[in-house]
Amino acid sequence: MPLLNYAPGHQLLASILYNNKMSKKKQADLRVLLLQIREDPVVTKEEQESFALHSGLSLAQFSIHNTFDNPDFGPEILEGFDALFVGGASSASVLKPDEYPFIDSCKNLLSHCAESSFPTFASCFGFQAAVLAFGGEIIRDEEVYEMGTVSISLTGAASTDPLFKYLSGDFYAISVHKEKAIKLPENCLLLGETELCCQAFRVIDRPFWCFQFHPELNRPCLVERLGVYKDQYTDGENQYQEVINALKEVPESNSLVRLFVEKILI
Repeated sequence: MPLLNYAPGHQLLASILYNNKMSKKKQADLRVLLLQIREDPVVTKEEQESFALHSGLSLAQFSIHNTFDNPDFGPEILEGFDALFVGGASSASVLKPDEYPFIDSCKNLLSHCAESSFPTFASCFGFQAAVLAFGGEIIRDEEVYEMGTVSISLTGAASTDPLFKYLSGDFYAISVHKEKAIKLPENCLLLGETELCCQAFRVIDRPFWCFQFHPELNRPCLVERLGVYKDQYTDGENQYQEVINALKEVPESNSLVRLFVEKILI
């Protein structure tokens, strides 16, 4: 269902209540739910470790809900947690709900988080599911797509965003996807983009951020991950090596995960 409209007064009230609630939380006491859309055990483990590494939290502070194992779920899975993180999906497409029955559950959960001001940090698949949940459009392009390190151009809105204002300017990030959004739904504020698509947004006046790129992923992890999925994303060994050789380090992109914890959750 699309994101509901809400009056400015309600926006301000939600912000005040949220800030008062979270101001007393200590980092060591945080509990985070990671929604995973992964089947490969190696990539599943790597994604968990990557979110923990760049968030500054321990693995013990994360609990996992894997949608392949438990496809039917609702907002009750958030009980007892301080935030929701959503990762990528190497094979599952948000455009194929008949093939992947958990997609509607994901969209409904993200709508609930936005409407209730539940802190949310979603990358790749999470970005695309949120766009659809809020009434937007995702398209698939098999010919022209991003794979590797891309340069993210910041919008004017980024300079006052609670996370992006701490970045020094345009930055590199890791982005691997064939599905994309070229326009955002209402109530979403564009923060970063590339020539091909929207790359980052925040739901206006809500602690809810989405990234088409992977803030949780660094260069060594992408090398490992592309080794698993190179048949799916590359035309062969030559293209795979070209992508690997062109990869850059992405410290500012990675910093967004920690900024979410430090500036929003504590």
